[in-house]
Amino acid sequence: MFDFQVGPKFPRWLKTQNLLLDLVLNNVSISDTIPQWLWKLFSLNIGGLDLSNNRLRGSVPGVVNSLRVERWAELDLSSNCLEGPLPLWHANLSYLNLQHNLFSGSIPSNIGQTMPLLVELHLSWNRLNGSIPSSIAKMNKLETLALSNNLLSGELNFDFKGLQSAVIIDLSHNNLSGEIPSSIGFLHALERLILNNNGLHGELLPFLKNCRFLQSLDLGKNNFTGLLPTWIGESLPHLMMLRLRANSFIGKIPQQLCHLRYLHILDLAQNNFSGFIPTCLGNLSGLTDSELRWDEMYYDEHMMIVAKGRELEYHRYILDEVNALDLSSNSLSGNIPVGITLLTKLILFNLSMNHLTGKIPRNIGDMKSLESLDLSKNQLSGEIPPSISSLNFLSYLNLSNNNLSGRIPSGNQLQTLNESSNYLGNPLLCGPPLSDKCPGDETPQIVEISHGNGTEEDDQSTMDMLWFYCGMAFGFVVGFWGVCGTLLLKKSLRYAYFSFLENVVDRIFVIVALNRARLYKLLMRGGQ
Repeated sequence: MFDFQVGPKFPRWLKTQNLLLDLVLNNVSISDTIPQWLWKLFSLNIGGLDLSNNRLRGSVPGVVNSLRVERWAELDLSSNCLEGPLPLWHANLSYLNLQHNLFSGSIPSNIGQTMPLLVELHLSWNRLNGSIPSSIAKMNKLETLALSNNLLSGELNFDFKGLQSAVIIDLSHNNLSGEIPSSIGFLHALERLILNNNGLHGELLPFLKNCRFLQSLDLGKNNFTGLLPTWIGESLPHLMMLRLRANSFIGKIPQQLCHLRYLHILDLAQNNFSGFIPTCLGNLSGLTDSELRWDEMYYDEHMMIVAKGRELEYHRYILDEVNALDLSSNSLSGNIPVGITLLTKLILFNLSMNHLTGKIPRNIGDMKSLESLDLSKNQLSGEIPPSISSLNFLSYLNLSNNNLSGRIPSGNQLQTLNESSNYLGNPLLCGPPLSDKCPGDETPQIVEISHGNGTEEDDQSTMDMLWFYCGMAFGFVVGFWGVCGTLLLKKSLRYAYFSFLENVVDRIFVIVALNRARLYKLLMRGGQ
């Protein structure tokens, strides 16, 4: 059962359920310690035990380390408050999820020998320290290795070749150092390699191109250097997410990246890339056709993406819906390629803090899905294209610190983006929301009534306005009483006027009556 109120204690009747095959108590508000009788029940009878998303506390009893699980079993204790050293189970355990707890200390060095049949190992979001034990390489059935968001350190100096079944390796948000081991190139089934937020260094060597089924490669916030190799676009045809943010890559962005038809997140920001933006980026099919998403993401992958001026964390199903192109904080030059406007499914677009020149593409309004557009801190010139007002989903816009000129477009969604900071640093821009008026704009005249402290010109202006209103009042009086007063005072004119109106009404009545009679005769003839 799940999402029910069972706690705060474990129900005692469970102790007598000797025929249970699986026990699921997910999110049932238990805040108890795990009793030893439950561990014995799990080791002998239960094939799957799920106690996740509760408030379990305390450490796992020492008896656990001596228990042998008799059945092929799965254990999920994630998202609780368990603490102490990391517990291990012997023999047949195939799935172990202890993430989002308070376990501390090092990962036991014999973990590979103790649980050789593990298929998934989730230890992320704990307080584990020390190095990753080399015995993990003995888990030749392991498909998912998730150790992210811990305090792990040291180099990856074990042989990855033993993890022949590995599909997902997530070691992000630790203190790992050294280079990526070449043995990772033997993991031909690998789909996700997530090593961001560590201290890894070196160049991207060709052994990675052997991982032809890679869908996500996240090496952001490390110390990688060198050129971005062309084989990424040539040998990794299934790549959907490429994040190399905050490293020290140099050189040009290779045009071979345009061959990645499934790519929908490309983040190369905060590097030292130079040269022109590849014109072929407008051909990225993953940013023009959302139907190309064929992968079912079952792993809860997290990725930090800058959106709307701040870094946000996206994960799992939401991440699969994000379409982002971020080339900001580099040394790119030249124009923004016109073909970029073909990326109709692009949501987050950031080219800020480069050396781009030329004009904003005239058809930028064709990028109908844009929610965030940042072109700030470049040397862009010319007018802001009027088509930008067609971006109906736009909720963040930054064009500041360029050389843009002319009137700022208005209308539609732009009316809600009325912060002057979006356009500051463009001396030749004018119009709202900036205070600078455009040529030809009329400044409204404000008339103030003098109280004796004004100048002679102010007094003269006030007198002119008073004479104007007096003339209007006099003209109204003369016109009204010139007509109505004459009829009221002159009896003969009054009779003549109303006799004329009466004759006009009689004539109209006679005309209507004759036409009605003719119409009636015509209808009668038609009916016969």
